[in-house]
Amino acid sequence: MDIEYQLQDIRFQWDEDKAQSNVQKHGITFEEAAEVFFDPFRQTGDASTDNEQRDFILGYSSRQRILWVVYVERDKWTRIISARRATRHERKSYEDA
Repeated sequence: MDIEYQLQDIRFQWDEDKAQSNVQKHGITFEEAAEVFFDPFRQTGDASTDNEQRDFILGYSSRQRILWVVYVERDKWTRIISARRATRHERKSYEDA
């Protein structure tokens, strides 16, 4: 089942089972992941797979964690696919920017 969530002016969507799996695997809720879209220093880029155009966003959450979030834009929704803590290399890239 899809969950719909709005934070400020962005409408998010995600699969409920995937969100629960993400918490178990990475300890990151998709609600926290949505917060990085409002980091003024966020970084974005291509995270496509062979099957689908995907993007990533790298930024701070309110818990002061730098997160790597994969998402797709669908119609008027930002659909979160996965979220995890940034790797050492990704943190350095964020901090050096």
